[in-house]
Amino acid sequence: MTYRVVQWGTGNVGKHALAGVIAHPELELTGVWVSGAKSGADAGTLAGLDQPVGVAATTDAEALLASRPDCVVYCCMTDNRLFEAVQDLQRILAAGINVVACAPVFFQYPYGVLPDELLKPVQEAAAQGNSSLWVNGIDPGFANDLLPLALAGTCLRIDQLRCLEIVDYASYDNRAVMFDIMGFGKPLDEIPMLLQPGVLSLAWGSTVRQLAAGIGVTLDAVTQSYERIAAPESFDIATGHIAEGTAAALRFEVRGMVGDVPVTVLEHVTRLRPDLCPDWPQPADPEGSYRVEITGEPNYALDLVTSSRNGDHNYATVLATGLRIVNAIPAVVAAPAGILTALDLPLITAPAQRPGR
Repeated sequence: MTYRVVQWGTGNVGKHALAGVIAHPELELTGVWVSGAKSGADAGTLAGLDQPVGVAATTDAEALLASRPDCVVYCCMTDNRLFEAVQDLQRILAAGINVVACAPVFFQYPYGVLPDELLKPVQEAAAQGNSSLWVNGIDPGFANDLLPLALAGTCLRIDQLRCLEIVDYASYDNRAVMFDIMGFGKPLDEIPMLLQPGVLSLAWGSTVRQLAAGIGVTLDAVTQSYERIAAPESFDIATGHIAEGTAAALRFEVRGMVGDVPVTVLEHVTRLRPDLCPDWPQPADPEGSYRVEITGEPNYALDLVTSSRNGDHNYATVLATGLRIVNAIPAVVAAPAGILTALDLPLITAPAQRPGR
């Protein structure tokens, strides 16, 4: 069966998702939505391919929705336009079109996380259009849903399930995320968007709640904490300058609590140089790794290291985020209407590619 697909956004993740749609033997690219100057560009060019594919990008959202594709791959920036992104999802779902997306991340598992004023309109739009929404990626996503829950299925007892991202972000090519949202390069007394009260629990509360649901635990609360470290001297990263004394490393935890015991934990350790904060958790590879730690019977420590012949670890992770949602399209189209989570879908794998693809 062939599924007709529209790519919505061609930024950091979107360009990789677009290339994935083009390469996928079960998917037919029928449209690409972009903003501004990219309008009219061929999808192959936007995906970084050597040849055009004959599909021109457009800013005409109405025309794309009217074409009634089976699925939209939604990869627009959402961190700084949250309510607009939710409205986008409502509009697409209400039109009877399924959506796979890399954000907003709290839709990975929104139950107990989102207030009704954000959750119900999306649920109602999906019911109206008999359509489904699935939000995923690597983190939040594969590294802290499918991977830890697969390990959990081999345990006699689980006392704590902890997922870590331990990554050097110096090469991550998104200035808005790095400086405005995460606060790198900013004074330590200036609190960025990500660290405002409740934001970490909104963004990754979905992760710890889904893990709890996966292992059959009811949480009493979700808590958060963070620590920031200043640069010992000035240096440059891919997206700008980090001045001495400004934020250069960040460590945070979002904890799913049962009583006063953290049972499901999401921890991020983000450095802009590998020599910073040597006492913090260290990755399995110098550039970074994702780690699952299970304390129970048996205990587990599993590290996932990403790489690519076309780029570094950050390139590989962004690529994986895009392909995680693209490869899920057949399963999402086949699923019942509503907001789907990793607990609802079967195992997702990449399709076999033809030689030379």
